Amino acid sequence: MQETSTKPYLLRALHEWCSDHGYTPHIVVTVDANTVVPRGHIQDGQITLNIGHLATNGLILGNEYIEFQARFGGVTEDIFVPVAAVSAIYARETGAGMGFEVMESEPYPQGDAPTAVAPETTTEAPAARKDADKVSHLKIVK
Repeated sequence: MQETSTKPYLLRALHEWCSDHGYTPHIVVTVDANTVVPRGHIQDGQITLNIGHLATNGLILGNEYIEFQARFGGVTEDIFVPVAAVSAIYARETGAGMGFEVMESEPYPQGDAPTAVAPETTTEAPAARKDADKVSHLKIVK
């Protein structure tokens, strides 16, 4: 039996430590093809995400993936981060935390995870893409 990495356990422990002490846990993620995050918030190939309970909905700190919903600029986004892509977790207020080696991540095995969009493959503005993907819930009433 292959031994599981300690990284997801350390992430969960530090998340709990931050929460217990009233700190805001943040993770730094190296964005790759298997990472689903708002592309407009990526800087130098990385994104920092607030994973505190007040900032997330449906947070799952799994052994292979971190999944949750968060609001960016008032828009709810589905976030999907391979644990292998996490380079650090820290408390925003104190900077206390831990850094990790970034490994190559694997695609989501079930195939039903949100799909990442490479920044260079899109030519439309993010807002235009987002509007084109939406199906209206409005009905014409006579």
